[in-house]
Amino acid sequence: MRVLIQRVSEATVTVSENVCGGIGKGLLIFLGVARTDTAADADYLADKILGLRIFPDETGKMNLNVSAAGGSLLIVSQFTLYGDCRKGRRPSFDAAAPPDQALSLYHYFVEAARKGTVPVETGVFQAQMEVRLVNDGPVTIQIESVDSRHD
Repeated sequence: MRVLIQRVSEATVTVSENVCGGIGKGLLIFLGVARTDTAADADYLADKILGLRIFPDETGKMNLNVSAAGGSLLIVSQFTLYGDCRKGRRPSFDAAAPPDQALSLYHYFVEAARKGTVPVETGVFQAQMEVRLVNDGPVTIQIESVDSRHD
C-alpha cells in the first residue's frame, strides 16, 4: 500500500456536486492499493499514520500526532499512486490492485483507522471525485507499507 498524506487545515470530497466527506484540521490521506497488498499492510499504515507526529506543538516543533492536535482523517482511494511512468508517455497501472481487491482493502484500512480516537471521513470508491484542500505547511509525506517488511 502507498499513501500520500497531506496535513490540511480543511479538505472536502465532492461527488456529483454533493459533498460526501469533509474535515477541518487533520490529514488528507490518498490511499493506493497494490496487487500484493494484504490486511497486514493496511494495519501497518493505519497505525503509522495515527501515530505520525507532524503537527506543531506549542513551540512550533512537529511533535503532535493527529489525535493530540485535535484533527480528523479524510481517506480517499487513489489507484493512480501506482502509476508507473518509466516507459512511454502513458502511465501503466499494472501494479495497482484490481477493483474488487482494492475495495476490500480500502474498506479494511478505513475500519482500521476508525479504531483510533479521531473522526474519519471518506471519499467514494471508484467515483469521479473533486478533492479540495488547504495544505497546512505545506506538509506532504509519502509512506509505503512494503518498507515495514524491510525494517
